[in-house]
Amino acid sequence: MTAPQLSLRIDLPNGTRFGPGKAALLSALVDTGSIRAAAEHMSMSYPRALKLIEQMNESFADMLVETKHGGADGGGAQVTEQGREVLRLYEMICETANASCGHAFEQLKQHIRD
Repeated sequence: MTAPQLSLRIDLPNGTRFGPGKAALLSALVDTGSIRAAAEHMSMSYPRALKLIEQMNESFADMLVETKHGGADGGGAQVTEQGREVLRLYEMICETANASCGHAFEQLKQHIRD
């Protein structure tokens, strides 16, 4: 059995949250460049993905995701430098928190049913 892991949600001072779902969506957008493809990858509806992107863009000083509407060149979505930095910081926070809890996780593991 592997050790338990934290799943962190950060409550931002403006009343919004940033957690594993939004981080996964940003990561999928980096990989695919498409909201529709990122949503499919996550088994999420397109409207839900759009709503999360809007929430993220409204929560931070600079946009995390820039969208381009379809047309002759097609649409797409791009994670901005700010978005990549927020994702990097979130991942660093998660890694640091998980590493600092290693001993407690090992103890907790003894109490978990296989």
